[in-house]
Amino acid sequence: MSSRDARFDGQFIAGVHSTGIYCRPSCPAMTPKPGNVSFYRTAAAAHEAGLRACKRCLPDAVPESPEWNIRDDVACRAMRLIADGVVNRDGVSGLAHRLGYTPRHLGRVLVNELGAGPLALARAHRAQTARTLLVSTDLPIADVAFAAGFSSVRQFNETVQAVYELTPTALRLGAPPITPPPDTLATTPPPGTLAITPPLGTLATTQPPGTDGSVAQISLRLPTRGPFDGAGLLAFFAAHAIAGVETADARSFARFLRLPRGIGHIEIRLDGADAVLCTAGLENIADLSTLVSRVRRLLDLDADSAAIDESLIADPVLAQLNRERPGLRIPGSLDAAETLFRTMIGQQISVASARTVLGRLCGELSATPGLFPTAVEIAEHGAEFLRGPASRIASILGAARALADGSLRLDLGMPSDEFTTRLTALPGIGPWTAGYLAMRVLGNPDVLLASDLVLLASAARLGLPATASTLTVHSLRWAPWRSYAGVHLWGAAGR
Repeated sequence: MSSRDARFDGQFIAGVHSTGIYCRPSCPAMTPKPGNVSFYRTAAAAHEAGLRACKRCLPDAVPESPEWNIRDDVACRAMRLIADGVVNRDGVSGLAHRLGYTPRHLGRVLVNELGAGPLALARAHRAQTARTLLVSTDLPIADVAFAAGFSSVRQFNETVQAVYELTPTALRLGAPPITPPPDTLATTPPPGTLAITPPLGTLATTQPPGTDGSVAQISLRLPTRGPFDGAGLLAFFAAHAIAGVETADARSFARFLRLPRGIGHIEIRLDGADAVLCTAGLENIADLSTLVSRVRRLLDLDADSAAIDESLIADPVLAQLNRERPGLRIPGSLDAAETLFRTMIGQQISVASARTVLGRLCGELSATPGLFPTAVEIAEHGAEFLRGPASRIASILGAARALADGSLRLDLGMPSDEFTTRLTALPGIGPWTAGYLAMRVLGNPDVLLASDLVLLASAARLGLPATASTLTVHSLRWAPWRSYAGVHLWGAAGR
């Protein structure tokens, strides 16, 4: 904190009891006396201590802690679900059920680990979302309240006043004027208006499925920790884009997606080295907080890239790869079931062939144009459209039926071991598929798919151990960032 090191912004906060505020570590204000400072892992814990957010450093205007993905304990898994809006939708009892605990026991665990209970943690997350919307959009105040997850405008007003010591209107008036982000579509309406921006490329004439074309349109700037290899992420999405569902190029990525209360559309563009611009179209504005959380996970925006790079460059081979792609990120997932089917269908065929097969499947099977088919649709009609070895088709249909009837659940709140065990219990799903899903869906940073043939070939070409067993032993020096090391090796294979 004394050195104002911005690398730790979002990873902890400092409560200054002499002033009654809490700050990010890099706050430019005068360093307080040590005896007046307490450190907290979450903003909610600072709120519980009676502190308000610093108006100068805005401690919630930074990426969130990467710890929620690095660790797999119940507190970190709870934070993943809270960010996804589970408490807003299902209450504390719903969160506890997803984690396998009673609400009372979960509350004790979170207070002990994070300094605040689930309601306080959800409240802090809503307040942070509300501040972002107030200062970066011109959405009406009432819309901001519901977009942030509040159940009433009164609750919203009281929370903002308590956290920021300002009314929502005052908080908005104190923000810099809203200016259109650079390089946006010429037809994009002002944030907060009720209109739909035509998506990119082949989706240019497509409205959000199931709507009349009137949706809430919001543009947000999402911060990330530098360095950030956004170009690498866009290249990955472009290489795997499904025609009719996604469009992607070196500058942007756009698609429709299912959200808890309706259908949404996102368009993502890079904004320099430390942020992305996300334009979202929503059927139900209450889905905004969930959409932002999922986009952040898709782009791995909360990763501590400085720590990851510093660790991996200790290996001379990875040092060279890291110099070529500093700030590399893991492509995440917007929908666990979709990622599972895309992975299973794409195995043992080329990326180009997988795109063709998936494009045909989406066009013929999905009842809602522009969206990937649901597990129910694949279970009921997939046999009519899937092609390939009978055993692989049976595995895909088996997974679809398990997801459709609830016997298989893929949840952000699962421990990684349970997640992979449930997947590998299904016929035709092996450790590679389960590990790949844990990396993409859960954001597990320490998965090495040592049996992957492309990864092994890349390792051999670079002078690393070239068998699964020897590479696994060698990879221990890369822990806990073996997922990132694997993505580096995959990237080197394409050169």
